[in-house]
Amino acid sequence: MKLKGKVALVTGASRGIGRAIALRLAQEGADVVVNYHSNFKAANQVAGKIKKMGQRVLVVKANVANGDEVNKMVNSALEKFGKIDILVNNAGIALVGSFIDLREEDWDAMFNTNVKGCFFCCRAVAKHMIKQKGGKIINIASTCGKTGYKILAAYCATKFAVIGFTQSIALELAPYNINVNAVCPGAVDTDMSKKENEDLAKQQGISVEEVGAKNILGIPLGRLEKPEEVAGLVAFLASDDSDYMTGQAINICGGVVMH
Repeated sequence: MKLKGKVALVTGASRGIGRAIALRLAQEGADVVVNYHSNFKAANQVAGKIKKMGQRVLVVKANVANGDEVNKMVNSALEKFGKIDILVNNAGIALVGSFIDLREEDWDAMFNTNVKGCFFCCRAVAKHMIKQKGGKIINIASTCGKTGYKILAAYCATKFAVIGFTQSIALELAPYNINVNAVCPGAVDTDMSKKENEDLAKQQGISVEEVGAKNILGIPLGRLEKPEEVAGLVAFLASDDSDYMTGQAINICGGVVMH
């Protein structure tokens, strides 16, 4: 219960990594704002699990790529809980394919959600954290933010941007006792990664199973990452145990990237 009495806002919390993070933070004692974009049923199921843990919860629909919706979400959280101690920017999208064939609207969609969404949420929450003189901001980046990969050019560009943004605002917010760090997962067993594998299989003319096998071959620990393993690192960064860490981009990828 290292987060007892804390309030956390988790974006994209209805499924995958975001779901695991929301549940882990609640398990550690935090009240949670569960943000979702389109799947209310899944978000409500997450909220139900949090309530069963004895924690308070607020479910908020908001597109993080829309600044007005983000501001309304943050205001709703403040109205219910009176504060936000932890922000986890998890919402993100990925498209697989050669940059030559990438449409401008797909490029913009990824940057709007992955980068602008992170900016909107950080800006809205940081204004409050500055007033309360403390807080934790955790941005979910990726190992794709440290190493470029073919057919993931746009996604890599967004995650490189998230890491640079994390470092910059960590410097700005340090005087206010606000820690800002990024988490860099590798290949995680989620619906989004399964969709990526399906797209890769079509492009390469092989089976989804073959794509998955190739992915695992490149992982030193020999398996896909579980969303709960990402959530464990986020819980650490949200706790007092990480008080002397800021501006970091921490790999949790089974050894795929080591820098």
